[in-house]
Amino acid sequence: MMRRLAAAGFALALGAGAAEAAWPERPVHVSVPFAAGGITDVVARIMADRLQTGFKQPFVVENEPGAAGTLAAQRLARAQPDGYMLMSCPVSQITITPFTHRVEFDPNKDFTPIAVMAMSPFVLTVRTEFPANTLAEFISYVKSKPGQLTFGSAGPGSLSHLASAVFLKNAGLDMIHVPYKGLGPAFTDLLAGHINLLSATPVETKAYFASGKVKFLAISSAERSSQFPELATIGETLKSPPVITIHGLLAPAKTPRDIVDAIGREVAAAENTPEFRERLLKIGVEPMLKTPEEFAAIIAAETARWREVVRDLGLQVQ
Repeated sequence: MMRRLAAAGFALALGAGAAEAAWPERPVHVSVPFAAGGITDVVARIMADRLQTGFKQPFVVENEPGAAGTLAAQRLARAQPDGYMLMSCPVSQITITPFTHRVEFDPNKDFTPIAVMAMSPFVLTVRTEFPANTLAEFISYVKSKPGQLTFGSAGPGSLSHLASAVFLKNAGLDMIHVPYKGLGPAFTDLLAGHINLLSATPVETKAYFASGKVKFLAISSAERSSQFPELATIGETLKSPPVITIHGLLAPAKTPRDIVDAIGREVAAAENTPEFRERLLKIGVEPMLKTPEEFAAIIAAETARWREVVRDLGLQVQ
């Protein structure tokens, strides 16, 4: 009996190994739910390059913007769970959009979490000429002009919108929301003085900050960023929950575990090399590694959290 059980276990192990070894036999497509050039696209391409090297097969990044990124997520939810269709995206793409847009997916049931790759906080940004140099000064100034000043975002329900909205609500500030189709045009209007505040990740803000065109007031993470250690967190000035964007890799639900584990091991191997971590830091994101189980827990927690936040902010479904 023991010999038969041992033989059966050995056969199963060989079967699993064979299944894993057979994948990938052709190019793997990695969907990005936004246009090329943004933080999500850059992180996806850095990781796809590493996976392509590790698995000796092309990992083709495909940009699928549209409907605030929900089209790509819905396509992934319907894809065959064979490991040949993945999505690289911020977790907010599946944990917030169900409450701000009409979608056809369940964030906790329709995807297989593979790995978290990086995280990035948001920086409260104003143009250099704005009459406030600290967050406390900004709060005082805006309170003196209720309903007169504006803040921009990459669109209604985007994390750049919610990062500002959460801060404004906890600070008791009344500002007018001006949505844009992306952060590019929002920054153009910020520099022109047409809007007064913009929340964006260091990836989007670094070039403007380096040129002296904008100044940073605070960062939305729970702790200070290693990239801007002198920049205070919002929480150091007032009680406000952290808002960060977490970049992860997803597959359709029911994707075989051996494929998920194989990709996860390659992501972990990359994240544990100084060269790869430096590459992420250079573009403005911070390395962050989580297992599939930890990633699933993050998705569940973020879904519950943003359901309440969106309701409290009174946002309507688009």
